[in-house]
Amino acid sequence: MDHSGHGMTMDLPPFTLGRGLELSPDPFFLVACLAALGLYGWGVARLRRRGDAWPVGRMIAFTTGVLTILLVMCTKLNDYGMVMFSVHMVQHMIISMVTPILVLLGAPITLALRALPVAGRDRTGPREVLLSLLHSRYMRIVTHPAFTIPLFIASLYGLYFTPLFDFLMGSKTGHIAMMVHFLAVGLVFFWPIMGVDPGPHRPGYVMRMLELFAGMPFHAFFGIALMMASTPMVGAYASPPASLGIDALDDQHAAGGIAWAFSEIPSVLVLIALVYQWYRSEQRVARRQDRAADRDGDKELEAYNAYLASLQARSGGR
Repeated sequence: MDHSGHGMTMDLPPFTLGRGLELSPDPFFLVACLAALGLYGWGVARLRRRGDAWPVGRMIAFTTGVLTILLVMCTKLNDYGMVMFSVHMVQHMIISMVTPILVLLGAPITLALRALPVAGRDRTGPREVLLSLLHSRYMRIVTHPAFTIPLFIASLYGLYFTPLFDFLMGSKTGHIAMMVHFLAVGLVFFWPIMGVDPGPHRPGYVMRMLELFAGMPFHAFFGIALMMASTPMVGAYASPPASLGIDALDDQHAAGGIAWAFSEIPSVLVLIALVYQWYRSEQRVARRQDRAADRDGDKELEAYNAYLASLQARSGGR
């Protein structure tokens, strides 16, 4: 029986973590990840050559984010994910909730805007195209919570509980498209909430927290629905290979538990990042106010000294 969805029989031994981490590169994701790391490194090197600094923390966050993609798409986890619902759910949760958070903390758009050269007069270069995209109506729509929250929810219920999931799992192209979709949804959902990069939709910190928690209950309910189901709900995983020695319903329940757990863990990480960003923002505001107060104080002192000098001049002329 063809369980892989790619037109070949996949006969895998029982899953273990060590076996799942063996290399099994997907060419599309391997090339894309190496290109992303290469471009980011080029941007940092370009800044350094002209004497500008780039935070090490951002480099670590972005690199780790890209490595999480390689972890779930270029190891045996991807092979097992084609036949085990639980392993697929690990892939989905990491690439849609962990990877975007780390990549966004790496501020790749800010790096690009600083590293790319400015085109000459009446010319359009990559930097100008990026700026135009950031200020476009399209970007305002796709980063607005009225779009991102429903999209985040629909990516779960509309995909797994309809025939669309089985259709995408039926080909390698469909599977790649699904994983790219998960990554894109995670990026547009978390970008307005905790992204470092500039964006068209940047609400206050309290509103960002509300946006974060608006989608999470639906995520938890999705996991609970899988855990409580009495029959397999996804056709692609209804008949796992006998070599795996697993029960389809038990595997589905495990997948539901993974989805439920991941609705909590990234939320805490994002909340910590938000509180830290809020604190940093308040510190910057306080420093600006202190500088302004110092300037005002200097002006008052100068005025007072001038007043004293005028009094002295008057008394000396009498």
